[in-house]
Order: sequence, then C-alpha cells, then structure tokens
Amino acid sequence: MSSGEAVPGSSDELTMSELAARSGVDEREIDRLIGAGVVVPRQGDPPFRNADILKIRVARACEEGGLPMEGMAEAIGKGLLSFAFVDVWPFEREGTRTPQTHAELADEAGIPFESLRSVLEAFGFPRREPGDVVAETERPAALFMGQAITLGFVDERGAVRFGNVYAEALRRVAAVETEAYHAGVEMPLLRSGLTQSETMDRAGKMTSPLIGLLGETVMATYKRQQELAWTEHQIEHVEQALEDAGVALPPGAPTAMCFVDLTGYTRFTEERGDEAAAASAARLADIVQGPSREHRGEAVKWAGDGVMFRFREPNGAVLSALELVEAIPAAGLPPAHVGVAAGPVIQQGGDFYGRTVNLASRISDRATSGQVLVSERVHEFTSSPEVAFVDVGAIELKGMTSAVRLFEARRAAG
Repeated sequence: MSSGEAVPGSSDELTMSELAARSGVDEREIDRLIGAGVVVPRQGDPPFRNADILKIRVARACEEGGLPMEGMAEAIGKGLLSFAFVDVWPFEREGTRTPQTHAELADEAGIPFESLRSVLEAFGFPRREPGDVVAETERPAALFMGQAITLGFVDERGAVRFGNVYAEALRRVAAVETEAYHAGVEMPLLRSGLTQSETMDRAGKMTSPLIGLLGETVMATYKRQQELAWTEHQIEHVEQALEDAGVALPPGAPTAMCFVDLTGYTRFTEERGDEAAAASAARLADIVQGPSREHRGEAVKWAGDGVMFRFREPNGAVLSALELVEAIPAAGLPPAHVGVAAGPVIQQGGDFYGRTVNLASRISDRATSGQVLVSERVHEFTSSPEVAFVDVGAIELKGMTSAVRLFEARRAAG
C-alpha cells in the first residue's frame, strides 16, 4: 500500500469532529494545533486527512516530553520545522467510516476488554480505554489473538508472550531501518546545508518510492522464516514417527553437524562498535574455512557470532572443532565454544533440518568457552588417535525431551 492510499473500506477525509474523535482530543486542541502550524487544513470539505492524526500524536508526544508547543510553533513560523514529513509515513491510517471503540472490538474478538488491552500493549500499541477509537493497525492483532484464545491454542498469558516476541523482533528491524535512514539520507542532506525542515521534507520524498518495497521485504522475510520454522517442525514429527515405528538408521558413519559460537560476542561488539564487529565476522569467515574443508566439511549457515557446519562424518567434525577453538582466540577474536551431533540431516531449499541440527545447537549452547562438547553418537564414530574424550554424563538440554549423554573432546596427550 502506498503512503497516500486510504485503507480499503475507509475514508481518508475527516471533518473537524472526526479528527478530534480519532485523535482522542477535543476540537479546541485541534484549533490550538492549527494555530501552531502543526495541522494545516486543506482546501475543500472535509479539510483534514488521516495523516493529521499522526501529526497530532507526534506533536503532543513532543510536548509531553518537554518540548514547548510555543517553541515548535516558532520554529514552524521561521520555516525551520514542518510536520509535512508525516504525510509520507508508511503507516496504515486510523479508523473506519464508522469508528469502532475498543470495547466493541473486544466483543468482536470474543475476549474481555482487559484481555484485549493486555494483548495490544504486548504488540506495542498504546494503553487503551473502552471508549477509545480503534486504529486499523490494531484490528488484525486483536482478531488473530482473540481467535487463538477462543480456540484454546493459547491463553491470555501466551498471547501476551506472542505479542512481546513480535514487538521486540520488529522493533529491532525498525531500529536498523531508522539508523540507515539517518546515516544515509538525513545526515548527507544536513551536511549539504539544508535546514531541519527542508531535510525532513526532502528525505521523506526521497524515500517514498522505497516504502512499499520495504513493507513487502519485511513480509517476504517473515514468510521465509515462517517456512523454515514450519518445515523444521514438521520434519521433527516425521523423525518421531519413524522412531516410534522402530525404523533403524542406515549403517555407517552418519553426517555430523557442528555449531561454532563465539563467547561474549555481544559484549565484544558493544565495546568495539559495528565496524569492529563486521571486521570480526570477516576474520571468523577466513579462519574457519581452512580447517573445515581439510576435514571434509562446509560452512552452511552464518551468523555474526558463529557458524554452522556440515561434515561427511563425525571424525572430521571433531578434529576441525579442536583446531577452531585454538585458532579463533589466537586471531584476536573472542574464544569459541562448539557443539557437535551426528545423525540424519534433512536438506530442503538450501537449509538443514532435523533433530541432529537442533541437538548440535543445544550442545553448543551448553559448552563453555574453549570447550568442544559432542553427542554420544559422535563419540561412537570418532576413532582418531589425536582425540581423547571425557564423559560429561547425561545432561538436560533446553528443548530436548530427555537428558542427553555428552562427551568433551580434547587433544590426546603425547
């Protein structure tokens, strides 16, 4: 949806009374904001648009945060500030032709109003009262979670957790977008000599063509991650069904998956900055390639603080892991901890799934700095004289239904 479109089934034209109702203020406040230059009535009747709701919210938030409205009005009068940048913001606009209250939305969603309020707050929306007018952006979350609660998929607590996770993940996405916008668009314009007002107006127009693509990109990325998560989940059901049926695994050395993670990477990047983090990731890539290839392995997934490898057999995975926990800190990076598991690995669409992958990840999470922990099957199929094992015992791992016997791999003495 482009920034100027109205939401289907809604009006982008508002009267004074409609603007006041949907903004949660009275008409005297609208007059005050018109006088300050925050809201500028348009020619024609009705004179207001849905974007004016956002202008009111931004201006009032600034005022509540300690910025005087008189000062904003003065800056607007001098041409140093304009709220016109809100016109190109990509948010869906508020309200419908017949405004709905939150009490009515709770009835439609089939949950008590207090539950609705808790869920919407978890998704990042402001605290609402029963008579407040519903924003169009609130409806999908309210109806989805209301349906999930009614069907018994989650209770209210689970719905709130669901919302918190969504809000935090997307908050991080929005923060990265804002940082890029500031560094790549606003700062160059300001350095060119434009005023704040001119910069905000120019920047909004420059990035307007990207807004629709941005939303599509976020949704496409979510769909991809959803596909990965759902595929992994269903594959786990297939594996469980084969196990329940008593299907034996094929003979011979199984595939091994290895997770190498850097210890304290978050703190490392916070202390040294983004450029250092990027340089560290590049150094890590250089370091891990040699040992993994030498032992018939390949890096199949990268993260800033680690790498996932696939090896043709466990022996090579363990030897590579021992080399990496020595080489990584020697290169000036934080020390690594490694988890290795062996068994069936399903490859689908360039990704790897199954219990073996999950187990290797959980084992890596359990390993301490400089430690290589492996599953019992890895221990069984590793025969190199360069490796010695210490039985760690049966360990409870997150996400595993029963304790898992682990071994620590070390360099053999002598």
